[in-house]
Amino acid sequence: MSNVGFRIYTKINRPSKELVESFRGLPVANIADEMNRFFCMDARIKPVNKTPLLGTAFTVRARTADNLLFHKALDLAQPGDVIIIDAQGDTVNSITGEIMMREARKKGLAGIVIDGAVRDFDALKEMDMAIYAAGITPKGPYKDGPGEINVPVSCGGVVVNPGDIVVGDSDGIVIINPKDAPVVLEKAKAKYAKEQAIFKAIEEGTRDKSWVDKELKARGCEIIDDYYKQ
Repeated sequence: MSNVGFRIYTKINRPSKELVESFRGLPVANIADEMNRFFCMDARIKPVNKTPLLGTAFTVRARTADNLLFHKALDLAQPGDVIIIDAQGDTVNSITGEIMMREARKKGLAGIVIDGAVRDFDALKEMDMAIYAAGITPKGPYKDGPGEINVPVSCGGVVVNPGDIVVGDSDGIVIINPKDAPVVLEKAKAKYAKEQAIFKAIEEGTRDKSWVDKELKARGCEIIDDYYKQ
């Protein structure tokens, strides 16, 4: 019988590297806008360094303050994977620090995302591997389990499935189902191009903002050409 809550799935369906790479350089905000502003991790999950994040989700469900399953995930994950750790948002104990992050970088992982805490911040902030976490504390983890690997997890308020595409920048992280990726990619590229045109119009002083008054009128906003009187 399956030991629910303490089990490891060794295989995941990864999207093609070409599909994942096609999102490189696109702002997370543009991608999120074209997913109706859903599937973004909570603002609690912050970048530890400035390295952009792009890869395939390799999920871990950890007991709070415990990293036994994360150690096993480091053995199983492949280059280009992003280990997503659901530590239930607990920041009392760190889940990892410099030693494991050096190991992850050596293996060629694309990044680590933890809904929990890390330590050794000064070292992690200088690494050229993307790291995101909900907090920082010197208090270390235990190694007892239980936990699960490569099952659906919740990280930063978003359900993440093994094999999802993970994109992160200084704004935060967005999660993309590979089945939706081609359509999202096309729309996000168009959004990016549109914004570049807006930037140009701003610099040239030609941006049309007439839509603002039209929207206010349509919604019944009262505009009074006078001072406010009590």
